[in-house]
Amino acid sequence: MVNPSFLWGLLLLIPLAWFLLHNRGKERPVFVYSMTNFLQKDRTWRNYLHKILSWILLLITALMIVALARPRNVESGKHIKKTKGIDIMLAVDVSASMLAKDFRPNRLEALKKTAIDFVKRRPNDRIGLVLYAGEAFTKVPLTSDKKVLIDAIRNIDFFKLYRQIEQGTAIGMGLATAVSRLKDSKAKSKVIILMTDGMNNTGEIDPDTALELAKEFGIKVYTIGIGTNGMALSPVLYENGRLEYMPQRVEIDENLLKKIARETGGKYFRATNNKKLQQIYADIDKLEKSVIEEIRYYNYTEWFRPLLWGALVLMLLVWLSNNVLLRSKL
Repeated sequence: MVNPSFLWGLLLLIPLAWFLLHNRGKERPVFVYSMTNFLQKDRTWRNYLHKILSWILLLITALMIVALARPRNVESGKHIKKTKGIDIMLAVDVSASMLAKDFRPNRLEALKKTAIDFVKRRPNDRIGLVLYAGEAFTKVPLTSDKKVLIDAIRNIDFFKLYRQIEQGTAIGMGLATAVSRLKDSKAKSKVIILMTDGMNNTGEIDPDTALELAKEFGIKVYTIGIGTNGMALSPVLYENGRLEYMPQRVEIDENLLKKIARETGGKYFRATNNKKLQQIYADIDKLEKSVIEEIRYYNYTEWFRPLLWGALVLMLLVWLSNNVLLRSKL
């Protein structure tokens, strides 16, 4: 409603309706006939029509009052124009040590849940996924389709990957593969979030070479070391595929991860439990915000015109009824 105060005028209809119900016809002149049978039929339909027209006049008044209040539907929406896009690659360590149980239920599952939450909080960015152990491959290239990415993260399964990729921890390969997916990006900000729980011990590309590639293409790298301090219940994988858990010392190459982050303009984080891992992703989410322009628009559907047309049509019907059928005044 544009002018809702006009609706108070509807209160005037209450006394008018009361007048029609209780006083109408009391002051009419009376003619006495010796016989009224010849008038009975004509009198009945004319009286009913006269009463109906009186109520129609009341309806016309109500329509005009509501029309003055200008009712309308408002449909609002927004158009988001991204003015500073961010392209992000997640590089996830999927080596056997990621099954260690110092996180609930293990490091890999905790990481998957946290990464999914991170993706959901960034609807305006393109994000991709690289998986690595002893070698690396791109699971999802840069995409705006968050459902595809979330499904890919949710379906990461060590036991399915075990026979597909070589085991070990090739940090250089993971980083280099992520760089290759970002190097041709036209985004103003290019970011890699690299996660590992171990030491670089294999791979055709060493971490220093991958670091130089990231610097050359202007890619910022946030590194996350995953694992509690001290000992953790970690898996031991035998050649026959048998898996056993036993306490092992957590060893993370923090010096390397700090160097990669420092020299690319990123930041190093250490996640020692589920809560800390969630906080790290929340911190990165705050550090890398997309600048967007939001344009709001409104569509109005005015209803006062149909109400006025309805009132005019009813007024015409009343006029025709009075002057053609009743040939009288209300």
